[in-house]
Amino acid sequence: MTAALAVPLLVGIFGTAGALIRFTVDGWLAGRPSRRRHWPWATLLVNIAGSFVIGVSLGLSSRLGAEWHAALATGLAGGLTTFSSWTTATVRLVSEGRHAAAALNIGSNLLAGLAAAAAGIALAGG
Repeated sequence: MTAALAVPLLVGIFGTAGALIRFTVDGWLAGRPSRRRHWPWATLLVNIAGSFVIGVSLGLSSRLGAEWHAALATGLAGGLTTFSSWTTATVRLVSEGRHAAAALNIGSNLLAGLAAAAAGIALAGG
């Protein structure tokens, strides 16, 4: 198999895996009964995990090779993370008048995502 064909195939396989993981996390958390108001925990968790995966991939990129970096960063993390769900959840919180929760959602995704990416890079020795 040529590299030109291998990279899109790897990205597709890993992207499918990332999307299925995200679907599972969302279903698991959505299925838990709670008296509390909605909070986008699943989105926060997958965005942190995806930032960590990209950080590890970046830290290992010189040892992994371009095709595996693409598979992990673009495929797995791309399928796992969700900018659109994060922004939609934030808009939903604002529309419910929960401005502090919306600000917390923005800040927690940004700060935890940055910390996870940095931890992934550091862990991988990058």
